[in-house]
Amino acid sequence: MTTVEHFEPYAASSRSGGFAKKRDAISTKRSGLRPLVSLFPYVARYRGRAMLAFLSLTVAAVTTLAIPVAARRMVDFGFDPDGLSAIDGYFAAMIAVVAVLACASACRYYFVATLGERVVADVRRDVFGHLLRLSPSFFDQSRSGDLTSRLTADTTQIKAAVGASASVALRNLIMLLGAIVMMMVTSPKLSAMVLLVIPAVVIPLIACGRWVRRLSRNAQDTLADATAYASELIGAIRTVQAYNGAAIATDRFGREVDEAYEASRVSTRARAVLTQIVIFIVFSSVVVILWAGSRDVAMGAMSAGRLGQFILYAVLAATSLGQLSEVWGEVSAASGAAERLFEILRLKPEIAAPNRPLDLPLACQGSVAFEGVSFAYPGRPDVRVLDDVAFSVRSGEKIAIVGSSGAGKSTLFHLLLRFYDPSSGLVSLDGAAVHEADPEEIRSRIALVPQDPVIFAASARDNIRFGRPSATDAEVERAADLASASGFLAMLPEGLDTRLGERGVMLSGGQRQRIAIARAILRDAPLLLLDEATSALDSESEAAVQAALQGLMKGRTTLVIAHRLATVLSCDRILVMDRGRIVEQGTHEELSSAGGLYARLARLQFGTS
Repeated sequence: MTTVEHFEPYAASSRSGGFAKKRDAISTKRSGLRPLVSLFPYVARYRGRAMLAFLSLTVAAVTTLAIPVAARRMVDFGFDPDGLSAIDGYFAAMIAVVAVLACASACRYYFVATLGERVVADVRRDVFGHLLRLSPSFFDQSRSGDLTSRLTADTTQIKAAVGASASVALRNLIMLLGAIVMMMVTSPKLSAMVLLVIPAVVIPLIACGRWVRRLSRNAQDTLADATAYASELIGAIRTVQAYNGAAIATDRFGREVDEAYEASRVSTRARAVLTQIVIFIVFSSVVVILWAGSRDVAMGAMSAGRLGQFILYAVLAATSLGQLSEVWGEVSAASGAAERLFEILRLKPEIAAPNRPLDLPLACQGSVAFEGVSFAYPGRPDVRVLDDVAFSVRSGEKIAIVGSSGAGKSTLFHLLLRFYDPSSGLVSLDGAAVHEADPEEIRSRIALVPQDPVIFAASARDNIRFGRPSATDAEVERAADLASASGFLAMLPEGLDTRLGERGVMLSGGQRQRIAIARAILRDAPLLLLDEATSALDSESEAAVQAALQGLMKGRTTLVIAHRLATVLSCDRILVMDRGRIVEQGTHEELSSAGGLYARLARLQFGTS
């Protein structure tokens, strides 16, 4: 029973993100193929390739339309005893037409396929780059699995449309229009009968196309839900196995997959019904037209070759319409996928550089000030995390921030890094208001060691170099040595070049922490933020890292968040937080003798009376 209660709410919560609600609200406002218009700027970047694709497509369509004319002349003249001398010429011309058709089709396929691959690559790059610039508040309410689905499944859907379906649709449209013109030239009477049928085909094509697009969008969203749930569970695999939750998680994922299948089945059924309707109407009309043409041939009003030419054009027109109905469903599905992707690109970061960002001092000293700062996270606007916080830190000063969990300590770091802007008050760095500066410029002057260090699925060397990508191998190795990480790294199979696995699964908690400290050491920033930087270390490693940090802190402003008070004894000043407010500040000796919250925490940890 415990397992069910643990995983079912977990799964349900993954489907209730604010972005999902925004996504649903947006999707109800858009219809048709308008989202695909957003792809035109990407296609325009490669207009040369697009023109070659269009030229190849047009040549292939025109040569196809020339085949019925050659067939008519063979029927009317090639089988006449007087025309036997010309039959070789007709067949030679047919071979030449087929050769041109084959060459044009191959060129069309190459240019269109490569254009689709290039456009999708650009879209993926732009969406991913835009995602990385969105504010943390967006990710607070979004699911990583859903975003991953948009970058993979949705872009693949677009690639299918741009790289194949769009060209097929355009080719069949040219074929349809060309066949109609040639049918009118061949027999105006029979063409009039065909024109009466076209509205019966086009109307359901357009009407059902909107239905298909809506169902395709729903199928993509449902698949994204399943992907998001799988991503979350895989990321928490140790917790899943520790609570014997594999069966429950598998059952839940199975239901998610079944929902995705059902949504896809309904979408596919709609496309099948649309195809059935169009093909029946089109080919039934061909049969009726063939019947009427046969009567004209029997009465001598039309030659057999001309009727054959007309029928071939009618078949081409019918085939083109039939393929358009199929492609329309694929293009509609791609429209839904494009809509999902461009929803992300339309989002504006809540935290962005002002139009005229404030210039920070060239020589950053790392002084920090909070002036009457209050703050509530966007996802919980009614819960005030910080309440009228005010303090200042001089350049080179070492400040410790202590307090119980949830007191708002880490939130101070979030505001300094400008992940969020305060609800009221002012945060400044070196006298410059943080909200008036470029966030990237602010962050370039700060080194952070978080409580839960992030290790990428790359080598140890690349993980440390993430702090300063331009660093040399020697600088990386020195940072690892200063962080007391070189010892365990040397024992890995390939040393610093060993890949650490996703989230650093090959390392212990303390080892991951030392990689993060080495990254901060390499950053060499004037302001150092340590959020429980030594919390995961054993006593021996903690002593080594503390010694390294002591050297790193010299000449730098340092803010240290710590629950273990032994790590803050050497700080110049200690700020004590409780319920979003600073309730005490002073040195360890001053606060211990004051008898307040810090003194109580010190008694609990040090066992002093």
